[in-house]
Amino acid sequence: MNQCLLMAEIIEAPQLRYTQDNQTAIAEMTVAFPGLRDDDPAQQLKVIGWGNLAQEMQERYQMGDRVLLEGRLSMNTVDRPEGFKEKRAEMTAQRVYRLTDLGSTAIGQPAPMPNLGTATPAATANPTPVTPAAAPAVTQDAAADVDYDDIPF
Repeated sequence: MNQCLLMAEIIEAPQLRYTQDNQTAIAEMTVAFPGLRDDDPAQQLKVIGWGNLAQEMQERYQMGDRVLLEGRLSMNTVDRPEGFKEKRAEMTAQRVYRLTDLGSTAIGQPAPMPNLGTATPAATANPTPVTPAAAPAVTQDAAADVDYDDIPF
């Protein structure tokens, strides 16, 4: 199954167009997301939405918005003017969520959890104390005896 989630920032606003045969809406936008390491440059990806999602992308999202994209990845081959073919990744979005409402953290940093309210009175009426003494102590000798070579994958 090809399903992925990607947190990114829109760097090129969605452009809406329609197919010739049945006038289905298609929106294309470019997003950027950080590299895997600190010294890696930000990567860009073309994102496509179809139908009602395409119209929603064009109406609601603009350059600079942070979004969470849910969809599937594909690789396309593009003929370059220099005479060779280039493969480019592309995402077909199924859902788009705006992240700017959750806080203003930088791309690549986890967004803060929204305030879901206070705890219910039943949950706070009789809390069970947890003491560090109740947790089993792990010594360095026990940690050294773990054999990680028997992992079944």
